[in-house]
Amino acid sequence: LIVTGDGSQIRAWCYIDDIVEALLSALFKPEAVGEAFNIGNARSTVTIYDLAQKILHLSGSSSHLVFKPLDYTDVEIRVPNIDKARTLLGYEPKVDLEEGLSRTIEWYRSHL
Repeated sequence: LIVTGDGSQIRAWCYIDDIVEALLSALFKPEAVGEAFNIGNARSTVTIYDLAQKILHLSGSSSHLVFKPLDYTDVEIRVPNIDKARTLLGYEPKVDLEEGLSRTIEWYRSHL
């Protein structure tokens, strides 16, 4: 499993079902017309290194982490502020990181 940089970059991960729910709300709620929204799940915030460790653990993989240098300048922290989406769309992410990873791992196992 390849980790670019030292893995200390912080990201907030959002499961696809939560993203689709937000997009559908934005399409059908009149309050959303002409607005822009941040969509994500701040409760699922981890470093890239921690994410890789979770993937290895949840998948039961014996793979090792391989660190590759970054060949670009990276943003250190990306965590969305979803207050506007919460207020205007009623958006609230439901799937936490471990559940989303488990669902994704299962999907790949059943489709490969």
